[in-house]
Amino acid sequence: MIQVEQPPSHQSKLTPVVKSKSQFKGLFIAIVIVSVWVISLSLLLSLDISKLQFWMLVPSILWQTFLYTGLFITSHDAMHGVVFPQNSKINHIIGTLTLSFYGLLPYKKLLKKHWLHHHNPATQIDPDFHNGNYKNFFAWYLYFMKGYWSWGQIIALTLIYNFAKYILHIPSDNLSYFWVLPSLLSSLQLFYFGTFLPHSEPIGGYIHPHCAQTINRPIWWSFITCYHFGYHEEHHEYPHIPWWQLPEIYKAK
Repeated sequence: MIQVEQPPSHQSKLTPVVKSKSQFKGLFIAIVIVSVWVISLSLLLSLDISKLQFWMLVPSILWQTFLYTGLFITSHDAMHGVVFPQNSKINHIIGTLTLSFYGLLPYKKLLKKHWLHHHNPATQIDPDFHNGNYKNFFAWYLYFMKGYWSWGQIIALTLIYNFAKYILHIPSDNLSYFWVLPSLLSSLQLFYFGTFLPHSEPIGGYIHPHCAQTINRPIWWSFITCYHFGYHEEHHEYPHIPWWQLPEIYKAK
């Protein structure tokens, strides 16, 4: 049985007030994200890419990247029990499904690691943190990814790619541009806005206990960059608040 950690005891009255408005909205948003991703990917894979001009290709890749990020953010919210809090089984099924769509990532493994990160941010036992030697962006990113990818996943994805190419006859360019590349770009997006920026040590040192800082942006830009994940101090302080309510928490503090 999958269990979600309980929120820290120091959470304020903001939590029940915000959660009371989101009992079914989280499920609805998750369904919308998954549905749009499926429809978008299906359409893009069926395109005759030779007829696409460069100015049309790049936005299509970025759009699909944004949707891939939405898949991961949905699974992240499932790890916090807020996609469908009324039924933990359905909540975790959605998280498992979105992580599978994202890249065959194992939900239970990530759930355990994510709560280890929340309880021990920016420490040696934080699975998302650098080990002291890989502080720059690319070194930290590679170190980070090594902890979440396995040869089994890579082999399975390779088999799916070849099945789609040789059995379903989907052009390799379409698979590369709209399936492989957006997933990789999404991992960079998630790492940069969700780990590197908020958890890099500030000049004055970390502020405990969360060791996280908020990157405040206009709400539309905050949504586009990483589904409001820049409000990272608020996320760590109120881990059972869904991503789409983090700006509200920031303004209410």
